[in-house]
Amino acid sequence: MIIVFGLLALAVVTALYWYLWRRLVRDTTTGWGLPRRLGTTLFVVGPVLMFAALFAEVGHAPFVLQRALAWPGFLWMVLSLYLLLAVVAGEALRPLLSRLMKRRDDKRPLGGAGNCATSPHDAHVLTPTGGPHQGRGELRENPPLARTRHPTPTPTPTRRLFVSRVVGGAAATAATATVGYGTYGVLRGPRVKRVTVPLAKLPRAAHGYRIAVVSDIHLGPILGRGFAQRVVDTINATQPDLIAVVGDLVDGSVKDLGPAAAPLAQLSARHGSFFVTGNHEYFSGARQWVEEVRTLGLHPLENARTGLAHFDLAGVNDLAGESTGQGPDFDRALAGRDPARACVLLAHQPVQIHEAVRHHVDLQLSGHTHGGQLWPGNFVAAAANPTVAGLDRYGDTQLYVSRGAGAWGPPTRVGAPSDITVIELASKQA
Repeated sequence: MIIVFGLLALAVVTALYWYLWRRLVRDTTTGWGLPRRLGTTLFVVGPVLMFAALFAEVGHAPFVLQRALAWPGFLWMVLSLYLLLAVVAGEALRPLLSRLMKRRDDKRPLGGAGNCATSPHDAHVLTPTGGPHQGRGELRENPPLARTRHPTPTPTPTRRLFVSRVVGGAAATAATATVGYGTYGVLRGPRVKRVTVPLAKLPRAAHGYRIAVVSDIHLGPILGRGFAQRVVDTINATQPDLIAVVGDLVDGSVKDLGPAAAPLAQLSARHGSFFVTGNHEYFSGARQWVEEVRTLGLHPLENARTGLAHFDLAGVNDLAGESTGQGPDFDRALAGRDPARACVLLAHQPVQIHEAVRHHVDLQLSGHTHGGQLWPGNFVAAAANPTVAGLDRYGDTQLYVSRGAGAWGPPTRVGAPSDITVIELASKQA
């Protein structure tokens, strides 16, 4: 079944790339000149690099190879997506543009370079002869007048070729601009969001308590130490009381990414920094990363709870840990606590909200969705998660989902800007 599925997926991808090549290369060029050869090469090499980048990361290839393939491979992946969307949208414009061109051509007057009428300057005039040595009535050909030479008109593209070039050029421009701006948004670093969350059980003394929530940093072959430093500086600038790192910190091993994660040691908050695993940690050596973040000064909450001055803070492992016997254990993390105290839970995936409701958690902080990362991916994310981004309520439990600080795969976001959220807790007794 895996082989059959793989072959079907390959057939679909091949068909889509053939469609893009046809619209953007074949239909916009004539003959096998340099433009068509270059375009065809791009549509062959691009997909090869894309699959190579994917397989290198999933197959844990040498990190130097992952880094070499990641930029061109993943950028081609996202560019392909928006080329496809733009070209499909352009199909609606093709017949309209073609009709406009035809109407314009039909209104042009006859004549001009294409007119077949004979110019008087090009005519040979026959006149009667009248000389003594010539018979009456004979005709002779007068010498032709100087002929006007009309330059041969420059060949112009056919209507179909012109329409293909206009639509294809617009699609390529729109896709490139979208990917460029979305990539700039990620590399620039996340912006700070501020959200106020009232908690009924929160005492007056904790009114205004600030938790900096950061998720999905995704340090890896593209986002490295410099990006981690920008995230740390942004968090510290908010001067939070507590920092919550809610999973998907890395895409790689401690050996490869330990130096990239080193700036996390600079995180500063009055009541410390806490960490729970995300699904990507279990692809990258979760046990080693838990120990690594501990050495960096973060406090891992592995199905555990700690009592702070005014509320309980708990954390559970990600669902991906179930395959290795390290999955979430809500009973271990939440059983036996004082139900009169407010409880804030760190859990990477929003789908864990149902267990949080069952255990009477007041607020769950999550990530995982990236807010969809690449429009229209938000619709896919909405189908798989109870909340894609922002604050929501499930019974007596509130759920906040961050869109995340980084990006997985392509270092690009469209319609889902990255964020670090400062949650300000509000006491209803204040």
